[in-house]
Amino acid sequence: MKQIKLGNTEELVSQVVLGCMRINEAGKEPVEVINVAYENGINFFDHADIYGDGECERIFANAFRQTGIDRNDVFIQSKCGIVPGKAFDFSTEHIIQSVEGSLRRLKTDYLDSLLLHRPDTLFIPEEVAEAFYQLEKAGKVKYFGVSNQKPLQIELLKTAVKQPLVANQLQFGLGHTGMIDSGIYVNMKKEAALDRDGSILEYSRIKQMTIQAWSPFQYGFFDGTFIGNNNFPVLNQKLNQLAVKYQVSPAGIATSWINSHPANFQTVIGTMTTKRIIDITKGADIHLSREEWYDLYQAAGNLLP
Repeated sequence: MKQIKLGNTEELVSQVVLGCMRINEAGKEPVEVINVAYENGINFFDHADIYGDGECERIFANAFRQTGIDRNDVFIQSKCGIVPGKAFDFSTEHIIQSVEGSLRRLKTDYLDSLLLHRPDTLFIPEEVAEAFYQLEKAGKVKYFGVSNQKPLQIELLKTAVKQPLVANQLQFGLGHTGMIDSGIYVNMKKEAALDRDGSILEYSRIKQMTIQAWSPFQYGFFDGTFIGNNNFPVLNQKLNQLAVKYQVSPAGIATSWINSHPANFQTVIGTMTTKRIIDITKGADIHLSREEWYDLYQAAGNLLP
């Protein structure tokens, strides 16, 4: 598994991340899932305090202890800021309480990284800065970042926050290509030309922030996966063709499409099926040619001007 530097740090992390939102699914074997992920090169595990109302972090912690993997050999990330069904909260008190809760549930002394989960329009930069300062000083969080934020929201945060913001978790994949579309269709009277994220892709490359692509195989608003879906015949034909060429799975090719971009994305996969984890990681390191990359982009329904 290829490793990349996280943001502008010297921290090497796997380019594929295991998202643990579904680790509480009935019938899953979390010890086996973690072991298989780690054995196939994944050393990065992503959480959030709201996943399973905290249960996902508890399940992961109990399973992780049974694997025998050294805590220092993995990178554990969590997110905070969403109060389900009620509000977003980036107050000092809420951030610190959320991290304390995650640490207890994860049975660890520190988080490798903490992301602010979804923007809180009522946030005060100085309150976030105070929370980050206290958490870093206490050794409870090593790195900080955001999730689903655009450049000016990040810049506003940075007016007070002193720590580098190393990552931004954003939805991206062959079913969600908006951050690329607007750059390709720049200055054109096309729907795809609309810049809905403030040129976050270019901003992230300039600022050396790692984009973590979540739900990379989904289309629509959690409408399902495009892989093997009869509604996407052209895309699946191309995925299958390249899968045969490189002797990997279509999901592996869909992952390599993201990882082949020079922005050095991390791809966050959410599967708890061990075979699928193996299939994805086997294809993740394939570097697609420029022609193959654009062929897939067009097969996903995008036209080149």
